Amino acid sequence: MKKLKYWLLLLFAKKHVTMNRTMRTTPKKSIYALKLKTLSGQEINFSTYKGKKILIVNTASECGFTPQYEELQYLHENHGNKVTVLGFPANNFGGQEPGTNEEIGAFCKKNFGVTFQLFAKSSVLPPDQNLLYQWLTQPEQNGWNTEAPSWNFCKYLVDEEGQLLKFYSAAISPLSEEVLKAL
Repeated sequence: MKKLKYWLLLLFAKKHVTMNRTMRTTPKKSIYALKLKTLSGQEINFSTYKGKKILIVNTASECGFTPQYEELQYLHENHGNKVTVLGFPANNFGGQEPGTNEEIGAFCKKNFGVTFQLFAKSSVLPPDQNLLYQWLTQPEQNGWNTEAPSWNFCKYLVDEEGQLLKFYSAAISPLSEEVLKAL
């Protein structure tokens, strides 16, 4: 009898965990309440992005995925009516973003013609994780997701109402069918 109770508890616990992973709730904190600084030091209130999808990407200038800047710029230029691209330079992975804000901006402009919004270099991981990435990776804030960036150029898609829709790994191209269909 004890074995049966043990197996039933395990079965219930497994189902409960599975159900919780698939359940989405309304975020307790709105992404639109956040304010962050751009490369030039200007503070931007995320409420300015209401009504548009947002593709948020942690970026780095010395990464094998750095050519994705070109693809992100293409999205910005050719799908800007559907999605706002926001870049967040971070030095969390392999020291691949060693530059200052000024150096990052110059590099992105010169090499990829970047005109989409880049924010000030910050951390996308704890312990000094910026406020946006806290929101993106904490289900109590975003409603469901725990997935933190595992490398440079991970992507998060937020819908027009500020709900986190999807997480994409660094290996997923911004121009992949998967991303374009979600726009």
